[in-house]
Amino acid sequence: MKILILTAATGGGHIRAAVAIEKYLRENCPGIIVQTEDALKVIGSVLDKTICDGYHFLATKAPKMFGKLYERSNQETHFANLVPKLSGLFRRRLLPMIEEFQPDVIITTHPFVTEMISYLKEDGKLDAILVCVMTDYGPHKTWLSNRVDAYVVSNEDMAASMVRYMNVPQDKVYPFGIPVHDVFFEKADRQALLQEMGLDEDRMTILIMAGSFGVNNILGVFREITALPEEFQLIIITGRNEKLYEAFEKEVNNSPKKCKLVYFTNEVEKYMKAANLIVTKPGGLTISEALACNIPMAVFDAIPGQEEDNANFLMSHGMAVRIGKGDSCAKTIEELLNNERKLRQMKESCEKFDKSRSIPNMLDLINRLLEEKGEK
Repeated sequence: MKILILTAATGGGHIRAAVAIEKYLRENCPGIIVQTEDALKVIGSVLDKTICDGYHFLATKAPKMFGKLYERSNQETHFANLVPKLSGLFRRRLLPMIEEFQPDVIITTHPFVTEMISYLKEDGKLDAILVCVMTDYGPHKTWLSNRVDAYVVSNEDMAASMVRYMNVPQDKVYPFGIPVHDVFFEKADRQALLQEMGLDEDRMTILIMAGSFGVNNILGVFREITALPEEFQLIIITGRNEKLYEAFEKEVNNSPKKCKLVYFTNEVEKYMKAANLIVTKPGGLTISEALACNIPMAVFDAIPGQEEDNANFLMSHGMAVRIGKGDSCAKTIEELLNNERKLRQMKESCEKFDKSRSIPNMLDLINRLLEEKGEK
C-alpha cells in the first residue's frame, strides 16, 4: 500500500499531525510506503508564502478580523463559497508529484489541500481513497469536500455536530482523535524527570508553553503568576523565539519562584509529563499532546475562531480553565492551586479522553475502505 500525506504550514499543527502519522507508519507498518509533502510548497513558493504569511499576520496582528473571516467562511455566503474555488484553482499543480508517487490513499491534514484533492477526484484525475484529518476541536465548513471518503475528527461532540448541522453522512465521520506521537501516551516517572531537570521532585510544577504567545502578553501572565504566595515552580518553553527567550532570561533571574527556562526542545513530552498544570494557547495539536499526557490546562489568549472552539471544548468537558490577563489570571491560577479536588478531577477528565489508538484505528479504517473499493 502507498500512502501520501499532504499538509501545509499555516500553523504548526497541520504539519505535526502529518509527521506523527508518517512516523507511526514507518515504525509499525513495514508493508506501507509513505511519503509526506507540504502541498503549498509543491505548488510554489509564492502561494505558500502568501497563504502562510497571511494566516500568521491575521492570527497574530488582527485576531478579531481573523475571527470574523472564520465565522463568515463557516456560513452559506459568497465568501465561504469563494474559499474552496480559490484553492481548487491550483489543484493541477499537485498532479505531477501525485502521479509520480501513485498513492492508493491520500491523507490530508489541511482544509485547502483537502479541497484540492477533492477537485482532482471530481476531475477524474485520480482515484485514491481520500481521508481528511481535521486538526481542531470544533467543525468548520472549509474542511468539508465532496469527494472525501472519511473524516477523522478529534472528538465525539464534533462528529455529532458535523452529522446533525452540516449534513455529513454518519458513516464518513470517525472521532478517533487528532494524531500525536506515541511518546506523549507513554507513562513516565514524574519525580525522576524533575530530578533530571534540576527541579524539586515534590513541588507543584506549572509548565508555560510560551512560544506562540505575544511577548508582552505572556510576560504579563508570568509576572502575575510568580507574584502568588503559593509554593510552586515553573518550566517555560519559548521555542525558537529568540526575543521571547531573552526577555524571559531577565524575568527568570529576578523571579521569586524556581524556574527552568527552555529555548527549544524535541522532547516537549518530558516537560509536559513533569508538570501538574500547563498554561498554553489552545492550538489543536498542543492541547492534543497535553491530553495524551493527561495534564490539565489553563488556556489563554485564544485566537477567535478555531482556538475559541478548542478552548470551549476543553472547558465544557472539565479539562481546562480559562485565564485572562492581570488580576483575573492570577486569581484563576491561585484558586486552582488551592483546590486539589478540582485539579484532580480535571486530570481524571483528561485521562478519560483516551485517543491513544487514533492512528491504528485510522489504519484499520483505510484497510476497510480499500477492501470495499476492491483493491485489497
